Amino acid sequence: MDRWLIVGLGNPGAEYEGNRHNAGFMVLDELAARAGGRFKAHKSRAHVLETRGAVLAKPQTYMNLSGGPTKLLADFYKIGPERLIVIHDELDIPYGALRAKLGGGDNGHNGLKSITKSLATRDYLRVRFGIGRPPGRMDAAAFVLKDFGTAERKDLAFLVDRAADVVESLVEKGLEATQNAFHSLDLNISAPPR
Repeated sequence: MDRWLIVGLGNPGAEYEGNRHNAGFMVLDELAARAGGRFKAHKSRAHVLETRGAVLAKPQTYMNLSGGPTKLLADFYKIGPERLIVIHDELDIPYGALRAKLGGGDNGHNGLKSITKSLATRDYLRVRFGIGRPPGRMDAAAFVLKDFGTAERKDLAFLVDRAADVVESLVEKGLEATQNAFHSLDLNISAPPR
């Protein structure tokens, strides 16, 4: 059976753990818990968990260098971009929404930009974890490096769990079936006051 490479994006280190930018790491931790395994350091500069059908990976470089470890892992495990799923935070969709898509631009997301450059293709699957836009005039770069707010944290575990379901659905059922199943399920969460 051909394996999948599932990469969650985030920044390493305890100070970043609860950040919006670390949504990808949070989803990978849920997938690892479901698989009953633990991440181990890998020479690719990523923490890796090998399961029967997939390699779960959390790059341990900073976000804007995620492409290096992703490419090294893809080469090491001989997994092409058609079997790569990248999980990342997404400013352009509201908090509570999850989207699966193939290819497309990076929308200014430095992790995606790095992966696209390292792989020399945009044609890989993405699970977009909606975090919404920053309030007022707050800079987007500052917003993604802040922890999820109190109101958001009420639903965070549920959303992380559902995002893990989206990843499993992509592997088992493919993109179209996953989009049909999950794109209509947005949480009715109004943007919480921050």
